[in-house]
Amino acid sequence: MSNKSIVLAFSGGLDTSFCVPWLQECGWAVHTVFADTGGVDDEERTFIEQRAAELKVTSHVTVDGGPAIWDGFVKPFVWAGEGYQGQYPLLVSDRYLIVDAALQRAKELGTRAIAHGCTGMGNDQVRFDLAVKALGDYDIVAPIREIQKEHTAVRAYEQKYLEDRGFGVRAKQQAYTINENLLGLTMSGGEIDRWQAPGDGARGWCKPRDEWPTQPLRVTLGFEHGVAVSLDGTAMAGHTLLAELNRLFAQYGVGRGLYTGDTTIGLKGRIIFEAPGLIALLTAHRALEEAVLTKLQNRFKPEVARKWVELVYEGFFHDPLKHDLEAFLESSQSQVNGEVVLETHGGSVGAVEIRSSHILNAKGATYAQAADWGVAEAEGFIRLYGMSSTLWAEVNRTS
Repeated sequence: MSNKSIVLAFSGGLDTSFCVPWLQECGWAVHTVFADTGGVDDEERTFIEQRAAELKVTSHVTVDGGPAIWDGFVKPFVWAGEGYQGQYPLLVSDRYLIVDAALQRAKELGTRAIAHGCTGMGNDQVRFDLAVKALGDYDIVAPIREIQKEHTAVRAYEQKYLEDRGFGVRAKQQAYTINENLLGLTMSGGEIDRWQAPGDGARGWCKPRDEWPTQPLRVTLGFEHGVAVSLDGTAMAGHTLLAELNRLFAQYGVGRGLYTGDTTIGLKGRIIFEAPGLIALLTAHRALEEAVLTKLQNRFKPEVARKWVELVYEGFFHDPLKHDLEAFLESSQSQVNGEVVLETHGGSVGAVEIRSSHILNAKGATYAQAADWGVAEAEGFIRLYGMSSTLWAEVNRTS
């Protein structure tokens, strides 16, 4: 195998399409890998393969990344139950599985050269580069970062570069950067980057309000040790279950948001995200978890979760601390077993019923109605529980 062979993580979009002829003109034999992490249909998958052929890559492979993204990301993310900065559900975390697929292909080809289509402005470059560096000694080539050294209007430059060489650019790629996977969809570019209201074209899976079904949707999710294992009583593989939740809840516009947050490199990032299945899954899991964990577990666990989310968001997917935190998260799920009924009328989803033998109910006690303790016990508890605050008020009372 020539030492000028390079493996490019390829999606068929504007950035990675540009990378192919740019790398070829630099003397590389380009081998593309598309890690299908579950966000594309058969038509799109065929387009990506045809795009690779049109660009005359040396070889192209498609890798099924659905099971890997479920086991490697979805399970611990749902255990954590927190979005980045309380909002964003880490939809770009398939990047780490894409790196795995690219490195496996490089191993097969006997090359240590890896390329990606990340810009020098965003977070993905951090995720790709740190993941590659954590997994071995590789040479990383980033064509978009290279052209940014000389050009400011990068997307326009990429488009003209491709068109000058006879390669067309799809209309939606001219306005937006779109990423899709099993976890959901993100969109940036155009009026989104200009801090303006999203246009009609800035929509992916989630239906607008006037297209929501008139009848509410109810589904039942079954969990074992904090992992979703069934949908409406039917056992399913995790990635299949999440794909079905995406299909069902997207019809009701669930899981769509406009997020502004702090990026790894210090800029403010603004994107549209759509994650109908993941938001439904998080809602069900949290409802069950809050019913079966102790008060102390429910109070402490979000602190661990926020740190885990920060590590994944900022590129430290392979840092030992992440795996240490996952050990705690997994341990906390031992009794998170049962079923949750979700309901949506459109736009949002709620957990309306919980069934579990592990719900922490006290026999003979119902909140605010009945108890298996006496009034004197309640009054004594209140006096002792609030003693510090009461003493402060007594000592410092001025009148």
